[in-house]
Amino acid sequence: MKNNQKVILITGASSGIGKVTAQYLAEKGFKVYGTSRKPKQNHFNFELIALDLNNEDSIQKAFKTILEKEGRIDVLVNNAGMGITGPIEETPTEEMRKVFETNFFGALTMIKAVLPQMRKQNSGLIINITSIAGYMGLPFRGIYCATKGALETVTETIRMEVKQFGIRVSNVAPGDFATNIAAGRYHTPVFEDSAYKEIYQKNLDLMDAHVDSGSDPKEMAEQIYKIIQNPQPRIHYKVGDFMQKFSIVLKRILPDKVYEKLIMNHYGM
Repeated sequence: MKNNQKVILITGASSGIGKVTAQYLAEKGFKVYGTSRKPKQNHFNFELIALDLNNEDSIQKAFKTILEKEGRIDVLVNNAGMGITGPIEETPTEEMRKVFETNFFGALTMIKAVLPQMRKQNSGLIINITSIAGYMGLPFRGIYCATKGALETVTETIRMEVKQFGIRVSNVAPGDFATNIAAGRYHTPVFEDSAYKEIYQKNLDLMDAHVDSGSDPKEMAEQIYKIIQNPQPRIHYKVGDFMQKFSIVLKRILPDKVYEKLIMNHYGM
């Protein structure tokens, strides 16, 4: 290692939570590398490098670049992801697969790529960015919920498997944050002849309103910083407003049908 700075790699750092987190950690004195499929360096205080989560050669090339410069990687923040909305019946299966490839398999490929180096160092930290939506099934967001729920669960597995090598693994589940995630989300069209037309459109409007009125992404950056500083981080963290976090508690304690009714009422169904 060329200096005492921790070397941090954050996927999906050209915008949103990833960009804010990368900037925040760079300000804290870490050596930060962010990734983007098509990086454009716009006076960031961190280095942005090319990486495509769905291309293993691209991932290996990015790791090689960092290791050649720094000699190590101390923290991986699996932040890159994509959204998807639509009735399950009307959402193309191919689009469902694409989201799983990015949100789930892409994150796993990053972990598999970084583990040999972290094992060699006998130290390292992996932080998976999941979602509060991953704790429950939400109408018209089922595939997104499933990808994030899968990543939550596999985090528990990987954490147990790599603890013996001095590697820590945690996940952070954000609620709604004011980012541009809606712009990159795959929307199943609202078809004129759809049986779901009115309620789906209503829910699309509600989702966008939640994002627009969401919390400041800096809250996520601050939480990630605290995890990096913690020698024994927890497995699961939730960041969001009180009701978003409380919804997970309610799901745990309420009968299934009661909880389902609460969700349906919230979404006007």
